[in-house]
Amino acid sequence: MNPSDLIIPLLLAGAAACGTGRRVNVYAALTRGAEDGLTVLLHVIPALVGLLTAVSMFRASGAMDALAQLCAPVLNLLGIPAETVPLMLVRPVSGSGALAVASDLMASHGPDSYIGRVAAVMLGSTETTFYTIAVYFGSAGIVRTRHTVPAALAADLTGFLTAVLTVRLLFGP
Repeated sequence: MNPSDLIIPLLLAGAAACGTGRRVNVYAALTRGAEDGLTVLLHVIPALVGLLTAVSMFRASGAMDALAQLCAPVLNLLGIPAETVPLMLVRPVSGSGALAVASDLMASHGPDSYIGRVAAVMLGSTETTFYTIAVYFGSAGIVRTRHTVPAALAADLTGFLTAVLTVRLLFGP
């Protein structure tokens, strides 16, 4: 048995012991927390279903490929490989979609290629912006995102550019 296999059981036992020591009804607290979690889930699921449906429709319609071809010349001037354009379009919306795009890039170009490395660093340095906003703002009941979306997309763009620069500096083009 690996000692790391005991971490979760020890954490649970420690939490139960602390709660018992403070005379807290641990089971009631657990069920109340689970109930609150389900309530949050009911508020978040409609936004997630809409978001994931929109991503699937965008990819299936061919609009993503057309937008990628439109953006490719500008990104090539910045040193961003044109092959990573679909990844940059999908990443702010869908983590699993971005992982699928990156897997395709690595399968066709190799994980140790420049494109594969750029894709890997892009995945690690950016966020699924719209998914995160939908989850957090949906669970809090916030409807108006105000400056959140532009600021988050600017952070994603910064992450994409920094990923390219980092790979170029560390590994070369």
